Amino acid sequence: MMNSVVNNIANRLSLRHPQRRSLEILDRICELLNLPEIPDRETSLSVIKTEFPTFKDFEREFPSLCFALATGVGKTRLMGAFISYLHLAYNIKNFFVLAPNLTIYNKLITDFTPNTSKYVFKGIHEFANNPPELITGDNYEMSAKTLFDEQISCKINIFNISKINSEVRGGKSPKIKRLSEYLGESYFNYLSALEDLVILMDESHRYRASAGVRAINELKPLMGLEVTATPFVETSKGPVPFKNVIYDYALGSAIKDGFVKDPAVVTRKDFNPASMSPE
Repeated sequence: MMNSVVNNIANRLSLRHPQRRSLEILDRICELLNLPEIPDRETSLSVIKTEFPTFKDFEREFPSLCFALATGVGKTRLMGAFISYLHLAYNIKNFFVLAPNLTIYNKLITDFTPNTSKYVFKGIHEFANNPPELITGDNYEMSAKTLFDEQISCKINIFNISKINSEVRGGKSPKIKRLSEYLGESYFNYLSALEDLVILMDESHRYRASAGVRAINELKPLMGLEVTATPFVETSKGPVPFKNVIYDYALGSAIKDGFVKDPAVVTRKDFNPASMSPE
């Protein structure tokens, strides 16, 4: 029987079928892993492989799942659906969202801010009067008072991984790990002590192998959810596919279903097709 929370969220957020399918899969994974009492890594992996045989590995020390959705299908809204689901179904209160660069970081902050045009929780009435508290890479040191506020039911941290990467060059410790006078401990230590931290990685293919992600791994989250349209990493030997793709909705499917317009073919300015053979 379909989880009523999944049904409600899918209807309230008007999820498209690939977004809804992703949410249904997350619901099943949470059930299989007995969230929040997740078993050890190897047990978790074998349980998932039994039902999702194409899934190969978490690729991290914690359960990490990749939802590979074509650009234009709506990955930001899906992240909003994931957070809504985990909060409403399992009372998860702490989320850490990673953006690949400054542009997407700023866009995510806007989309997670109430009363904006693409607000991701529009329709989730549990968040209407008590919206999630936004803590960002720019204000986290000033947000210390909110961290221990029991009245805040949900906290979403949004950080820019490219900034963290620039801070760790040469083996230095990122600013997030340095002592915070507001907490008496570093913000990083505060996050890593949380028992219900879930990490969401937007466009994860862009920073998967970076030093910043290695630092983030030390947060020891309950679970990681990756969303990307490009589930592979480019290397000198060619593309290396992700091993943790749990759902793949490729560009061809998105075009066929009408979510993405037919792509335009880009050619050179002086290109003359008549000079080429049909092949």
